[in-house]
Amino acid sequence: MYEIRIGIAQINSTVGDLGGNTEKIIRFINEARSLGVDLLIFPELAITGYPPEDLLLKPQFIKQNRECLNKIIEHSSDMAVVVGFVDSDGDIYNAAAVLCDKKLVGVYHKFYLPNYGVFDENRYFQAGSEYPVFVIYGIGVGVTICEDMWYEAGPAIVQAYAGARVLINISASPYHAGKGLSRERMLATRASDSVAIVVHNNLVGGQDELVFDGNSLIINEKGEVVARGKQFEEDFVIADLDMESVFRSQLHDPRRRKETPWIKEKLEKVTKIEVSKEPRAIARPPLPPRQVERLDEIAEIYQALVLGTRDYVHKNGFEKVVIGLSGGVDSSLVAAIATDALGADNIIGVSMPSRYSSPGSISDAEALARNLGIQFKVISIEKAFSSYLETLAEPFKGTRPDIAEENIQARIRGNILFALSNKFGWLVLACSNKSETATGYTTLYGDMAGGFIPLKDVPKTMVYKLAQYRNRQASKEIIPSSVLIKAPSAELRPNQKDTDTLPPYDILDPILKAYVEDDLAIDQIVALGFDHDTVTKVTAMVDRSEYKRRQAAPGIKITPRDFGRDRRLPITNRFKEE
Repeated sequence: MYEIRIGIAQINSTVGDLGGNTEKIIRFINEARSLGVDLLIFPELAITGYPPEDLLLKPQFIKQNRECLNKIIEHSSDMAVVVGFVDSDGDIYNAAAVLCDKKLVGVYHKFYLPNYGVFDENRYFQAGSEYPVFVIYGIGVGVTICEDMWYEAGPAIVQAYAGARVLINISASPYHAGKGLSRERMLATRASDSVAIVVHNNLVGGQDELVFDGNSLIINEKGEVVARGKQFEEDFVIADLDMESVFRSQLHDPRRRKETPWIKEKLEKVTKIEVSKEPRAIARPPLPPRQVERLDEIAEIYQALVLGTRDYVHKNGFEKVVIGLSGGVDSSLVAAIATDALGADNIIGVSMPSRYSSPGSISDAEALARNLGIQFKVISIEKAFSSYLETLAEPFKGTRPDIAEENIQARIRGNILFALSNKFGWLVLACSNKSETATGYTTLYGDMAGGFIPLKDVPKTMVYKLAQYRNRQASKEIIPSSVLIKAPSAELRPNQKDTDTLPPYDILDPILKAYVEDDLAIDQIVALGFDHDTVTKVTAMVDRSEYKRRQAAPGIKITPRDFGRDRRLPITNRFKEE
């Protein structure tokens, strides 16, 4: 049986850390060589990190990225390597370099440049136009980059008809809930339609608002998953691919003898690049058994939040974070995520009670900190609040207390957290969730204030599910049960409840999904069974709050459409649905 040993180095690159990324790539190359790997692949733009955004407009960035590739080439002896980089040839390209025995044997340029949602690749790159097939150790290998594989009539199928039995896809496909499963189905379809093995290497790690989930895959010519990378952590996947099985399957598939006109036209543009004709005759160590199971939806969202928080903090040079602990579910979940991401020694929780804080909220915050083992401070805002009221007594004369006095308290708390941040170098984690951010039920420069917002794209109903999930993972209660059963409240006035301003969250969140993520009209949302007045109230709150969202700190994307990178609306905007 003729086999080729393939390695997937599912790495966590850091944007702009060209030297650090290159060192990591070389370490994996050396490890792969010791394990007898024939063909080793790295993710899309592995050298530069993804997305590099306007760093791509700096000529020195392009130059240094190419110098790093040259360094990697010198370490590519005794194997073939595919690595993502930025190529420059009159213009710049999102590219994959194919290396073998210390030589650059070819380059593939990405065809389909995504320019939707979080992607802006047309802003930077020129599209590719060639379909190279590399003959590596006697095997036809097609190389594509991320989006190229999503198209049914894309480069991969052309490469397969031109003789590629292994289709390599290097990728930086960002996470949102449910995407991993749809990506797997798509790749399985490409494998079975092409009658070729698909090897998909997806980037892992956090980059600003984005999280890349890894979850790399090897799928055989029948569309069956034969190996899987871990989710949300670096991994090294090695598998022996049975090439004779692919050849037998191709012989039995009549579709390959009925080329369509568009395939024939594109086959004329295929170039065959012979790297090495003969299989490698080397002794390889046996591979240990490997079994990686997919996480369920709640588990993968939680792990995405942990990874996104850890990488944002560490990649931006911080060690410790400070969190305002209100005794509510949002700050409790943020503290749990931060602890799992950074370790209890690096978390400082601060309770900032006022005259309206209930005894239960204060004790819940203290209990949470004790359960997590994090540092806990109590800083009352009463003196500062009283001083503000005294200072504003004259200009506020003749008015009744309202949201202005409520927001003063939130802004005092934000000021205290940033004073601690300035003094000790701690990053402030804000605790707003997507439901609050959508409706503007959050105070600008108050509870919105922070360097990072882990729950920015997490609806309130999902916050509760994640908190319950975290408790199930522990041998003891982490987030106090009293936090999970109490009515949500900002506690900025006597007996305040979120439902004084908002519909119940189990009604609010589906309306928000329909309006924000699905772009449904008001009448369409009402037709789903929601009260007309409630829908018009909620959508008006969303529309009014764009100016707040534009000033919010970055946060982790976990839904198909987040605020900021995905959904972009003008602040000055008079459009109203008729």
